[in-house]
Amino acid sequence: MKYVDEFRDPLLLTKTAQEIARLAEDKHYRIMEVCGGHTHAIYRFGLEQMLPPGIELIHGPGCPVCVLPMGRVDDGLTIAQDPKVILTCYGDMMRVPGEHGSPLEMKARGADIRMVYSPLDALKLAKQNPDREVVFFAIGFETTAPATALTIMQARGLDIKNFSVFCNHIRIVPALRAILDQPDMTLDAFIGPGHVATVSGAKIYVEVAEDYKKPFVVSGFEPLDIMQSIVMLLKQLESGQSIVENQYSRVVPWEGNAAALRTIDEVFELRSLFEWRGLGNIPDSAYKLNERYADYDAETRYNLPGLHVVEHEDAQCGEVLKGSLKPHQCKLFGKECTPERPIGALMVSSEGSCAAYFNYVHSKQAAVSGA
Repeated sequence: MKYVDEFRDPLLLTKTAQEIARLAEDKHYRIMEVCGGHTHAIYRFGLEQMLPPGIELIHGPGCPVCVLPMGRVDDGLTIAQDPKVILTCYGDMMRVPGEHGSPLEMKARGADIRMVYSPLDALKLAKQNPDREVVFFAIGFETTAPATALTIMQARGLDIKNFSVFCNHIRIVPALRAILDQPDMTLDAFIGPGHVATVSGAKIYVEVAEDYKKPFVVSGFEPLDIMQSIVMLLKQLESGQSIVENQYSRVVPWEGNAAALRTIDEVFELRSLFEWRGLGNIPDSAYKLNERYADYDAETRYNLPGLHVVEHEDAQCGEVLKGSLKPHQCKLFGKECTPERPIGALMVSSEGSCAAYFNYVHSKQAAVSGA
């Protein structure tokens, strides 16, 4: 298939749903879609309504903005308080709340915080403002790490010294292990994040499939991609297999992007520990700048305190992120926590499961009940 409309063909979707119903008859499976992009597609296209009762979809931690703890947000905002600094970040970060407000709110109070579309935009700002310090708030899984690394390499090549990076790049496999190691977590299979695998390759999930005996299918993001991935998982479960399959082969190479991986290795090294919202400290789960590029590390340049912030006592972001709760089961969902007044990042991120449920399910239900 070549065109988007083919991946949304109602007839093909209906046939695939029928195949899922046949394979899942008289069974119950809990399948985690790891990526927030999959969660939004599932809600947007109403895929849950096409699935039989025996298929329960669990929303995973594959939203890098959502799993960033408040302390890291506040560390970044500490940098922005310096009048010599221009803090830059992706649009998703602008409304993520720290303890005392979001980047957008701090911008309204006078801090120079600007949204950029890529780290190269931040580097361009540094060139244009040689009398200011420009800091890029880097965030994302292996998907976006190469762009940050290449920008740092370019900054060195151009000898731009008023540019630095606050690095919050994270790795998906250690998070999956942390979830599966929880004694109360029951999962049967995984819909794997395709965007991460475009860089890392589908092969990085082999260790999860083999060590935990869980089927794993790397999936695309169109409705038929997701439904086909569920069929592939069910066939594995039926045959007793636990392997990694690549449904998204039109985009994802098994071995990954060698050039991108070399760039990551050139600039970054692993942190021994990194805190994830809801999952705690996970070993080897994040990147930091290595010694060769330490002069571009904003954490070192600004001597950040490494804040730890206690989350709102009633917020259940952690339980939602690790799949213990569905978004609407959180005590604050749709009440104290809404897209207009978010308490957690899950409600404002474009990949947040709470935002997906609020926009595609809760809002429709509220409109019907109010009609």
